[in-house]
Amino acid sequence: MASLLRFLPKRADATALRSTLDGNVVSDEKVPAKLAQESDVSSLNSREIVTAEDPDLNPGELSFDEDTAGGMGRHLGVFTCTLLIVGRIIGTGIFSTPSSILNSVGSVGASLMLWVLGFVLSFCGLFIWLELGTMFPRSGGEKVYLEAIYKKPKHLATVIFAANAILLGFTASGCIVFASNILVAAGVEATRWNERGIALGVIFFVTILHGLTPKLGVLIMNGLSVFKIVLLLFVVITGWVVLGGNTRVEDPHAMFRNAFAGSSHSSFDYATATFKVLNAYAGWSNVNYVMNNVKDPVRTLKIAGPLGLGICAVMYLLANVAYFAAATKQQIDSSGVTVASLFFGNVFGAQAQKALTVFVALSALGNVITITFAASRVNQELAKEGVPLPFGNKFWASNWPTGKSPLPGLIIHLIPSVIIILGPPPSVAYPFILDVEGYPGQIINLFVVVGLFWLRWTKPHVTRPFKVWWPVAVFFLAASVFLLVAPFLRPPGGIGDTPPLPYYLYCLVGIGVMVAGVVYWAAWRVVPRWFGYEFVPRKESLSDGTVVILFSAAKID
Repeated sequence: MASLLRFLPKRADATALRSTLDGNVVSDEKVPAKLAQESDVSSLNSREIVTAEDPDLNPGELSFDEDTAGGMGRHLGVFTCTLLIVGRIIGTGIFSTPSSILNSVGSVGASLMLWVLGFVLSFCGLFIWLELGTMFPRSGGEKVYLEAIYKKPKHLATVIFAANAILLGFTASGCIVFASNILVAAGVEATRWNERGIALGVIFFVTILHGLTPKLGVLIMNGLSVFKIVLLLFVVITGWVVLGGNTRVEDPHAMFRNAFAGSSHSSFDYATATFKVLNAYAGWSNVNYVMNNVKDPVRTLKIAGPLGLGICAVMYLLANVAYFAAATKQQIDSSGVTVASLFFGNVFGAQAQKALTVFVALSALGNVITITFAASRVNQELAKEGVPLPFGNKFWASNWPTGKSPLPGLIIHLIPSVIIILGPPPSVAYPFILDVEGYPGQIINLFVVVGLFWLRWTKPHVTRPFKVWWPVAVFFLAASVFLLVAPFLRPPGGIGDTPPLPYYLYCLVGIGVMVAGVVYWAAWRVVPRWFGYEFVPRKESLSDGTVVILFSAAKID
């Protein structure tokens, strides 16, 4: 408690804090007098102290109170936020990725080292996002941090982020994984259209679930996240039993003798495997996207972030040990199935192996529900900020029809997901799309961590409820640069993961999406000036309490 109190404004500055806050909100809004006198850490940490101290840091056009108005308010506690991270990280990767990583690097020892590296890099990123998330406790994640750091040209950072979030903000892969595993479990042959039909049913179900019954959506989301923890815990405990020699696995220690024998010497192999590991850990920043819905957001984020990622990291490492205890490298190389399926088959038999398909399907469903929940809030924040969208921002920014959850934001997420499910053939398109989705995200991460150093230099005295150790941020910065350069390194034979497509194509497409954002911004903010017009912002409150920025064309004097 004492460590938190030192970050709060002194009582002597309370009056100044209140007056600054009053100057940062709409004219008819009053800050309770209690705010200036309250010594309770929880109530003060629920407000954005940083922009009260320095209004120039306010992200976008909306004040803190305006941005957090509307909807269900703060209803997510530490338990739900921890599961929000767990449910996002644990999808289907941990059940399949370990085998492909082992194949890439050639040995158990090298494979486990990469999982540890992924754990370390993820925690470095988490700590950076904790500093920024506690400074700016608003929904939107990177949108908010980019807006606070990169002020000029105005709205450019917002629109570039919007292009990435909207055009690449889909969960088609999770829906397809659910569909394919359910068909296998039912003993039905997967065709192009029955698989797509089930996938469409999943994304429409999740949209309706969160849009019309938000409390039930959170309950199901939490239940499936707990199920994932139980499932991985079962794998871990079973692995201990296997290592103890109490199962039909003949030599559970075979893979751990000479653990580094056969390790690859190709830097491309390790780069590719590192991408896969980091993709399996993706989701540690999920709470940052929904901060407007979080109770006591600063305290909750500081607890839920490390706890959620820590649970997943420990489970991942121990699950890998369990997988490798139940099979040999030759079995994994020749099985043609996921390593988790091989594990269940070797330990429990064919029936358990078939049951795993149901478990993987439920894990994929939970992942889709969790991603959709967070993505809809990000879309709503973009609409509230005034990024021009078809049919007007008032609808897309609203919590229609319930007044509690953003169904329009869910629809924005639904549209690209449906297009990807229906459009391209799965065999090449889905792996390629996953790569495209990740590359712009790495560019955004680079700008966020560079912005962190910029804020440290230009605004050293603003309140930071959490402060990342700078070598950790430097390490993450170096890793971000590597992850942007590595995909352009020529692989052996010049063939990447998605032949016949060029190995570097997904990087160019990802960059192209961000360039499209620049073009869209220019068409909105620059081109009208050539004709003597500009778009002038105004604020409007919707019936559910949400405040939205609307732009109107006006002739330049």
